[in-house]
Amino acid sequence: MKYIIEVNGIRLYAFHGCLEEEGKIGGNYLIDVHMKTDFQQAALSDELSQTIDYVHINAIVEQEMAIRSKLIEHVGQRIVSRIEQEIKGLVGYRVKVTKICPPINGDVDNVAIIIESGTW
Repeated sequence: MKYIIEVNGIRLYAFHGCLEEEGKIGGNYLIDVHMKTDFQQAALSDELSQTIDYVHINAIVEQEMAIRSKLIEHVGQRIVSRIEQEIKGLVGYRVKVTKICPPINGDVDNVAIIIESGTW
């Protein structure tokens, strides 16, 4: 059996980017976190302690997004590093950081990076 927990559409305003202006005015971001784990015991027991706490995942994302980076690749790696350190029982994960309306001289909805570990 495959067990996956998703925390999707974490919307944040942050100040990432290579341009000086991005550090001053900021922009909108969307973060999705997918985690492969075995939550069968939690499904049977109805106990939060036997699964991944969504509040903890959201807090990790908020805290790391609050630290300015030039690249979303860098902030994505920080999020992944924290998840690896703090979340027990992971078999795999997928973290997607999306920058809405990036200032790249073109009509682009968004740009995104994805970091994955494990098999899907």
